[in-house]
Amino acid sequence: MCCSGFLKMMMFVFNGGIFLAGAAILGVGVWVKVDSGSLLGILENVDGTPSGVSQLVNVSYLLMAVGGVLLVIGFLGCCGAIKESRCMLLTFFSIVLIIFIIEVAGAVVLFVFQGLAEQLLAGLETEVRESIQKNYGESESLTSLWNATMEEFKCCGYRNYTDFDNSPFQGGKDVYPQICCNTTITTGTCNRNAAGFSMVDGCFNKLLQLIEDNAVIVAAVALGIAALEIAAMVVSMSLYKDIGNKA
Repeated sequence: MCCSGFLKMMMFVFNGGIFLAGAAILGVGVWVKVDSGSLLGILENVDGTPSGVSQLVNVSYLLMAVGGVLLVIGFLGCCGAIKESRCMLLTFFSIVLIIFIIEVAGAVVLFVFQGLAEQLLAGLETEVRESIQKNYGESESLTSLWNATMEEFKCCGYRNYTDFDNSPFQGGKDVYPQICCNTTITTGTCNRNAAGFSMVDGCFNKLLQLIEDNAVIVAAVALGIAALEIAAMVVSMSLYKDIGNKA
């Protein structure tokens, strides 16, 4: 009886952790989806985007799906422990095992992708520059998206301010978006000299840094969730066997 009570308590602890992790991942997925001003939104407006990079714009759906599944299995594990249902516990174990295998596969893909991120994003440079020079200042949606992105990440163009050369925004004038000039050292119109002197980083570097930073965070979270899942599977099988012995 004491052993059974301890196992139930452990099930609540581990599944509570899984449930909270699922809620957090679901929340991040919703936030990424709503955040239309992110750099990933720009990739949707670029022709010829490599397939590996194109999938980044769907990361919010993956996060929401994973978060939703974790919420369900956390709830299922707690219910199985309360009702002492061997069927629910076995179902819980099977689902968690499948999720665990998928996470391991995903971790391998993430590790491989991190090494290819710079190469894939660098391959977008020509298409992005052409998009800016053709549409920035003329297409309201693209212009607003770039402005929001540059303001949010404090960057200028894809590589630098020269990406805006010959764009409709310039209209034949020596002028660049104000974000391309450092306001602490530059006043008035942001021209070529001011933009060159300011040396504001391009959004390529910011996006690459964002991917690398978040890859580390995702890996750490995934390891924590994996540890919870392994512990939950062990406890669920122990409780499953304990309930069978009592029967």
